[in-house]
Amino acid sequence: MTASVDNAQTATDSTDTLGTVIEDVIRTQAPIVDRDGAFPRPGVDALAAAGLLGLASSPEVGGAGHGMRAVAEVIERLAAECGSTAMVVLMHYAATAVIEAHGPRDVRAAIAAGDHLTTLAFSEYGSRSHFWSPTGTATAADGDTVRLDARKSWVTAAGEANSYVWSSLPLTPDAGPMTLWLVPSDSAGLSVAGDFDGLGLRGNGSRPMTADGLRVPSTARMAADGAGLDTALGAVLPWFLVLNAAFCLGLADSAVAEAGRHLTRTTLAHTGAALRDAPVTRRDLARLMIRTDALRAFLGDTLTALETGRDDAMLRVLQVKALAGETVADVTDGALQLCGGSAFRKELGLERRFRDARAARVMAPTTDALHDFVGRVATGLPLLDEANR
Repeated sequence: MTASVDNAQTATDSTDTLGTVIEDVIRTQAPIVDRDGAFPRPGVDALAAAGLLGLASSPEVGGAGHGMRAVAEVIERLAAECGSTAMVVLMHYAATAVIEAHGPRDVRAAIAAGDHLTTLAFSEYGSRSHFWSPTGTATAADGDTVRLDARKSWVTAAGEANSYVWSSLPLTPDAGPMTLWLVPSDSAGLSVAGDFDGLGLRGNGSRPMTADGLRVPSTARMAADGAGLDTALGAVLPWFLVLNAAFCLGLADSAVAEAGRHLTRTTLAHTGAALRDAPVTRRDLARLMIRTDALRAFLGDTLTALETGRDDAMLRVLQVKALAGETVADVTDGALQLCGGSAFRKELGLERRFRDARAARVMAPTTDALHDFVGRVATGLPLLDEANR
């Protein structure tokens, strides 16, 4: 009973702390981050100082020890205010899941203390969004080191993170499809190319990175050589997909809330009626609310499936990002139309949410890939063809 009370109190404290960080830093910074395409360093640092970057870290190393449900709530609330900040933190939590399972204790402790930002470095020019098929190489080198060479196409927080969970082909041919490494940001041979100037998530720092003769100690390997795909599917993918769904939910919910406020407070001078007084307008708002609440219910069921070990847990994980990506695209589009010209301007923040929402469909695994995965599971096929494993 005491442990349950303590956990509940910790969750309440984290919720209150997050609210303070959002109010004091993230909400005011969000338009600036979007306008300038600036990495949200003030918000990330404030979250770190508040202990929220260590939310999913084990108490053994000083972390808060929270599970996916509590972390998903953090991502949802961040996305409602600043999509770029939410995406940076989302990637940090997804990478933390691997480091908690296979990383060194000192890095785990630094993450728990809020002194270390990490991220994933999976997508490559050669295989694009097919993260499960790396083309970058790992080669044994002198002095018990490993040489990494790769051209990563998109790495969130590139040049800003302290470490990268890095994928490569295995050291040993036929050992498996992928090996994972923990690459420090100050590694010689690691470089970041260009700036990110995207449609949405403009401050998430998603840029190409190159490893050219980068050396890491052999101890930087996480899990066995060739076992990286199993680790990615088992440890990373559930966190990544569920948190993406929470990200989409935060965007959609905030768009619906803003649309509701606009329809309530905006009146027509020549009739005196508020926009909400039109039945068609109320109907359209209701449809957006129902879509958003349906996503919330599905996300909640996905989390319950994972927490209780239900047989359909992995199916739900695959479904939830696909559902979320389509839902947030439709809901933010609908909110933009519902609020008309006012939403087309910057003031309401709806056009920013509309742009940020477009990322979910194309972020690997894409919606199309997830639909294929779900169809494979539903018909008894393996998730990936043997040639891709």
